[in-house]
Amino acid sequence: MDHYAPRDWQPHERPSLPGSPSTPDHSNPKRLAYALVGLLVALTGGLGNSLVIANLPYLQGALGATTAEMAWLPAAYVMTNVSMNLLLVKFRQQFGLRAFTEVFLVLYALVTFGHLFVNDLSSAIAVRAAHGMVGAALSSLGLYYMIQAFPAKWRMKALVLGLGASQLALPLARLFSEDLMQIAEWRGLYLFELGMALLTLGCVFLLKLPPGDRFKTFEKLDFLTFAILATGVALLCAVLSLGRIDWWLEAPWIGIASATSIALILAGLAIEHNRSNPMLMTRWLGSGVMIRLALAVILIRMVLSEQSTGAVGFMQALNMSSQQLHSLYVVMLLGSIAGLATSALTIDPKHLFMPLIVSLAMMAVGSVMDSYSNNLTRPENMYFSQFLLAFGGTFFLGPTMVLGTRRVLTNPRNLVSFSVLFGICQNLGGLIGAALLGTFQIVREKFHSSNIVEHLTMLDPRVAARVQSGGNAVGSMIADPSLRNLQGIRSLATAATREANVLAYNDVFMLIAVIAVLTMIWISIRALWLMSTTQTVAPAPATPSVQPSGATSS
Repeated sequence: MDHYAPRDWQPHERPSLPGSPSTPDHSNPKRLAYALVGLLVALTGGLGNSLVIANLPYLQGALGATTAEMAWLPAAYVMTNVSMNLLLVKFRQQFGLRAFTEVFLVLYALVTFGHLFVNDLSSAIAVRAAHGMVGAALSSLGLYYMIQAFPAKWRMKALVLGLGASQLALPLARLFSEDLMQIAEWRGLYLFELGMALLTLGCVFLLKLPPGDRFKTFEKLDFLTFAILATGVALLCAVLSLGRIDWWLEAPWIGIASATSIALILAGLAIEHNRSNPMLMTRWLGSGVMIRLALAVILIRMVLSEQSTGAVGFMQALNMSSQQLHSLYVVMLLGSIAGLATSALTIDPKHLFMPLIVSLAMMAVGSVMDSYSNNLTRPENMYFSQFLLAFGGTFFLGPTMVLGTRRVLTNPRNLVSFSVLFGICQNLGGLIGAALLGTFQIVREKFHSSNIVEHLTMLDPRVAARVQSGGNAVGSMIADPSLRNLQGIRSLATAATREANVLAYNDVFMLIAVIAVLTMIWISIRALWLMSTTQTVAPAPATPSVQPSGATSS
């Protein structure tokens, strides 16, 4: 490895971590430009997958695929996105931020452009997988641009905004993506995605990030570890994504994939544990502090599944269309923006547990409110509860990230490990939440359905009257009395299924509230214990000096 004299940084300009850009002083117009580009990059990284998630039912018809086949689209994204931080952090450190930026944005644009000319499910899955890799790169890139927009004393606020901007992608996608589908079906989504990618590419070429330090980081064994761990994590993501659709105990591949993923993940961790210069610091990741942080992130992400799996699924079960849910999506977006702004304005490194407790309390209240829904519930009845959930969903992100990065700053070698841990917990928490809540909803629906049906008998005059009413509704179209009676029975069965679904979703909302309350109690006890033992949280330095040996200017 060649050794060069480190760049002559001013103390406040030094990169805070290996692989991050320097932070020189900028004029106010340039800071505004960095903020706008950071927002654009973050939204571009998040919108690609969000557009697909928001339109899966419509894409299913356009691509002629089954529900199980369509589930592979978001699954493929997460399968590649989760593991990419293993390589991306080291790529930035060795080849520099500019190469990192340009390579991945050009790759993204090319893959999206190529997909416009292919019309089948397999190519769509391949594009989702490629976007998962690029999306991981864009999320950190947007964060770095946002950091340039703020002076050193507001660096933590920049961290909150940079992290939270990508969380606005899903409510945004739900607001306008249906119009894109009307332009050219699924190609409308990809044309928009391509336009965003090209716009972002032009912006980052015009407004480059300041250089940072770079130094040799890759070793040959890194790629073996990455191949083993990435495959294992990808199989686990596939199981969590498809388990409730193919059903956990019925599809043989689920058992095979689960066993293989566990074996591969353990093998990868064993290799890293015994390396002299590991990519993942397994002993640090296995410490009590990091395990508690990972568990907290996973639990909070599970609670956040209430919006996508719970509220939206509930409304769709009541046959609400996207147009009817438009106002609810606006409320979700406003809640996310409010939570993000409040977090940026109030974040305090001395009190990082309080935002987590407040977020969980708000999400618990929102979930309890939703648990009293019925078949007459409409979007306007869920405005306040969904605002609380959206607010809490972005309010907790920044403090959680700061809790982890504070421990990275004391030893920059842990950066790759923390990036992988945070990314995996974010993604797996969402997948586990969706899998758990979706499975719970199916089980409870069957339970309530059986309870309702066993009490339906034609000897009950109310049931007989309901069947007759259902038959009379089609009396003008069906003359045969027996067919009218059959139609009345079908109408009653449909109503019974709807009621069973409503009761099942109420159970889901209450389960989410219980998880939120238990997590809040656990974090509160932990915070009180730290206070009682005088282990107060020390503020992270705003611009720490991290100068690895053998650093070169990128």
